[in-house]
Amino acid sequence: MKKPLKIVDTTLRDGEQCPGIIFSPENKVKLALALDKIGFYEIEVGIYDRKTEGKEFLREIMERRKNSKISLWARLIPNDVMEAAKQKPDLIHIAAPVSYVQIYSKLNKNKQWVEKALIQCMEIADNFDVPITLGFEDCSRADTGFMIRLAYLAESLGVKTIRLADTVGIFTPTKAGKLIKELKSKTSLPIETHEHNDFGMAVANSLEMAVLGAEFIDCTLFGIGERAGNCNLYDFVHAAEMRFDTGIEKRDILEVQKLFLQTVHKDVRSLL
Repeated sequence: MKKPLKIVDTTLRDGEQCPGIIFSPENKVKLALALDKIGFYEIEVGIYDRKTEGKEFLREIMERRKNSKISLWARLIPNDVMEAAKQKPDLIHIAAPVSYVQIYSKLNKNKQWVEKALIQCMEIADNFDVPITLGFEDCSRADTGFMIRLAYLAESLGVKTIRLADTVGIFTPTKAGKLIKELKSKTSLPIETHEHNDFGMAVANSLEMAVLGAEFIDCTLFGIGERAGNCNLYDFVHAAEMRFDTGIEKRDILEVQKLFLQTVHKDVRSLL
């Protein structure tokens, strides 16, 4: 019997960071509803910002979807989580920096700041009764001990899932699998993978992480995303079908990809 595996689509959020990809609110609705029909557990529809993301398209997706959970992405900043929570999505992904490069060099913060900010963000999410997935941002360059410590804190605060984000795409299947095993031995929280494809390993890494216990896999149509892109949905479902039940048929992916191609500029279509 095949093991169930939940697929999270992030085409409308991380995929939109691909150069040349810009979705209008109308096309976001069309694509989200098409994705909703074919068996995704969850659709990540964007980063909520009052200045750039309209409430209307999110409200329409929430009202018309029939199957998938709808999520928004937020930084580890209380006000950002507040704005996302006000839209009442099914889930919010909070991205917490876990590597020292991200914490100390990029943000000029420290580990205590990460923990304090997480506590504040979770208080807000609890007040709005919105479940949280905590993203370990840049986990492939992070200290495992700190990630385990943060996982303990997250679990005590009511986080529902840990999302391992290979932000710079440097995981190999061996290294990715080792992290899954270590976290699985220390926490009971479900694990989600978010792989980037800088070295062409996103599908292989995601598959190995699923084999070793990850319950959720992030993908995008055509593997689009920032820089070299993300885990390619069609390729992953094809690679996983002998071992896992993703609930998604490859023929349905091809149909949604046709709709996707109608929403992007012809110059972008030629590159896919």
